[in-house]
Amino acid sequence: MSTSVTETVNALEYKGHPLRRKDNLIYYGSMSDKYIIMLQVTETKKVKDMDVATKVVVQLQLTDPNLKSRDRVVKKSEKNSLYSAIDVAAVWLDRALNSK
Repeated sequence: MSTSVTETVNALEYKGHPLRRKDNLIYYGSMSDKYIIMLQVTETKKVKDMDVATKVVVQLQLTDPNLKSRDRVVKKSEKNSLYSAIDVAAVWLDRALNSK
């Protein structure tokens, strides 16, 4: 199996959109679409031996590479758990991609 096929098979999705993680950042959506969601875990707490997110910044961003990073942000919110952050992210992304 080639690397690209393996990555496709092992890719995580939520409600039909891909999830990609890099350190404390989670990207939700595809860069080939007009919008993507960036989730940034800014605070965690230890629960037994696992870090659990207690503060997550959610940003709906345009994927246009010609825009400055600050100009890409369309909508921003802060949530108290990863679950509530990904839940609002799914709603925002679906609304943004299905508008017009």
